[in-house]
Amino acid sequence: MHTPAASQELVSKFNTLLADDSQFGLLVTIASEKLQPLQVLTSTAPGASFASNLSSLVTPTLKPNEALYLILRRHATAPALVAVTYVPDAAPVRQKMLFASSRLTLVRELGSEHFSETIFATLASELSPAGFEKHDAHTALDAPLTEEEKTLGDVRRAEQEAGSGTGTREIHLSSHMAIPINEEGLAALKELASEGPRALVTLKIDQATEQIVLVPDDATPESIPELVQAISATEPRFTFYRFTHSYGGNHSSPVLFFYTCPSTPGTKAVKSRMIYPLMKRAVLTIAEKEAGLQVAKKFEVEDPSEITEASVLEELHPKVEVRAGFSRPKRPGR
Repeated sequence: MHTPAASQELVSKFNTLLADDSQFGLLVTIASEKLQPLQVLTSTAPGASFASNLSSLVTPTLKPNEALYLILRRHATAPALVAVTYVPDAAPVRQKMLFASSRLTLVRELGSEHFSETIFATLASELSPAGFEKHDAHTALDAPLTEEEKTLGDVRRAEQEAGSGTGTREIHLSSHMAIPINEEGLAALKELASEGPRALVTLKIDQATEQIVLVPDDATPESIPELVQAISATEPRFTFYRFTHSYGGNHSSPVLFFYTCPSTPGTKAVKSRMIYPLMKRAVLTIAEKEAGLQVAKKFEVEDPSEITEASVLEELHPKVEVRAGFSRPKRPGR
């Protein structure tokens, strides 16, 4: 899917928004494979509150079946803007995927230093004054955070902290967001690292609790085809597998990491396709730093069926190309 770039018209209107305090926001859409300005939102009155402008300007523009980007002036000091990706569940599937996958492009092309945060919403009510109050309470927004400080820029180095009697370890992506991994998941990773009987560890994100959890599974795959059968074909997964095999007369048991994210419709799927890529690096860091796993190869595919034994072996044991030496051509008549 082609990632749209910001049009010159959008850049121009965005610069005007930065310079003109009377402008409250800018609506942006995707058209002709470019990020295009749709409408300028002028503040209802000088000094009007954020909540007042939300009610008067934003709420009437939101449609239940059309995705939209909203750049809104929220703070008096820089970074003053917030970038909102509004992707309602009733929007066309392709539109949902395009808007979700391009949200970082919008912020980066316009300058991430101008944005205090980015917000993903699926309901118009989330973009009402009450919705923003709930958002602030949930995220405990004490001060504006730059894009880099959030999870949507570079995911920061994952570190481990003891949970306060909760039986979790927290993966700190930034000062803004922490995703805990439960003890069962961490223990399973350590068991895999110890080269004991466990050969498979599958993790997922429980969106209800925002925890990385171990997927209960009795599967004991002894080959790549059996592994593929053990991985969900409908939901994203982080899979660690010790692949015991022989190749060219040599026996080895490397640990492989597979990130799979099947393309399925729906709001939950769209959010998963945004959260899981951000968490991939953090999960790998926990596995390597905390559990002591040495991951030999990392694979990233959409559907588990794309994983084949041939492709895995090719990555583990690349063929060395032997080039024939240069042969001087024979002279004619000899």
